[in-house]
Amino acid sequence: MKKYFIILAGALIALSGCNDCKKNACQIDPDTSISQADIDRLGITDKDHLSAASKRALKWPNIGNDWFVEFQTQDLKGDLAYEEGVVRRDPSAMIQHDGKYYVWYTKSVGPTDGFGGDIENGKVFPWDRCDIWYATSKDGWTWKEEGMAVGRGEKGAYDDRSVFTVEIMEYEGMYYLSYQTVKSPYNVRVKNQVGLAWSNSPDGPWTKSKEPILSPADNGIWKGEEQDRHKVIKKGDFDSHKVHDPCIIPFKGKFYLYYKGEQMGEEMTFGGRQIRHGVAIADDPKGPYVKSPYNPISNSGHEICVWKYNGGIASLITTDGPEKNTIQWSPDGINFEIMSSIPGAPHAIGLNRTADNEKEPTEILRWGLTHEYYTYDYQAIRRFTSATKKVHTAASDKAVKDKSH
Repeated sequence: MKKYFIILAGALIALSGCNDCKKNACQIDPDTSISQADIDRLGITDKDHLSAASKRALKWPNIGNDWFVEFQTQDLKGDLAYEEGVVRRDPSAMIQHDGKYYVWYTKSVGPTDGFGGDIENGKVFPWDRCDIWYATSKDGWTWKEEGMAVGRGEKGAYDDRSVFTVEIMEYEGMYYLSYQTVKSPYNVRVKNQVGLAWSNSPDGPWTKSKEPILSPADNGIWKGEEQDRHKVIKKGDFDSHKVHDPCIIPFKGKFYLYYKGEQMGEEMTFGGRQIRHGVAIADDPKGPYVKSPYNPISNSGHEICVWKYNGGIASLITTDGPEKNTIQWSPDGINFEIMSSIPGAPHAIGLNRTADNEKEPTEILRWGLTHEYYTYDYQAIRRFTSATKKVHTAASDKAVKDKSH
């Protein structure tokens, strides 16, 4: 697939702008070729006077809009409908087995106390004190909660406080759940890790890894003893504080574990929070996983949402960073380029892995699961749908068309 280079506006403002437009008249770069088709397509008034925005636009690749999507969300029925007092969130991807869809998710009960309460006995986040549960459905709308799949570990274990944000991978008759873990006490500087469980049936029982399969980088240095995540002597790698949202994809004969990294001393950028993604690669689903030397592989994003397409990996980048709300693609699973900029996407998307993801770039996004905050304390799982949008029709145009029929 042709390699595309998209240059973001924010990053090039300082480079593209003219210091003295009256003097320089924003002249065309000597090596810039502008066709009449370019002028028409971009609506350029005068090719001899180009603004910084027009110069950037001339560098955009002509890739069409097959990657551009818009989303809607809908309520579910059955056991996954909103339930007061219960947190259900961060749905995994869905798979099918024996004619039923399966999904795994984070579940807890009770309100959130925050870090100002009793940390030892309270609940600091909605995803604190959670276990991983699962549900099944015949139609993707009405769901039956089947029970707990993976619970917290015994006191003193690396996962004794919470297990959450789960993802499923099916490979050669085995099922693998990767998920976040927290060890007590859950304070501000706690370092999340990634655990793994496996089974020969989606209904379990599940065998948990005795140790984490992925941990934060150990090269940052906190400043002082105060529970303040922003005070550091040295920040360390992009994932020196936390590794989140794991997702394992079989790719090119190996296993690519994509994850979200949070850095000690996290800052704000012109795109918001300083959140980035990384990948760790293994020869076996159970590991060991080795972090790529090319990490971070994104400079933006939040929850991991990746899928195979056209021999490479596509990634939905949301919420945080200069490249937020984009869909990106990589031929090698590491070097990603922007394919579209979208209005936004639902929280923590759980993909429908049964979709024909090679039909078109975003076919796997046609429907799936997400979660929604009803209050800060309680979230519920919902369904999302999406559609590509290739033509703009104004509401008045549609009304005239409808009336003519």
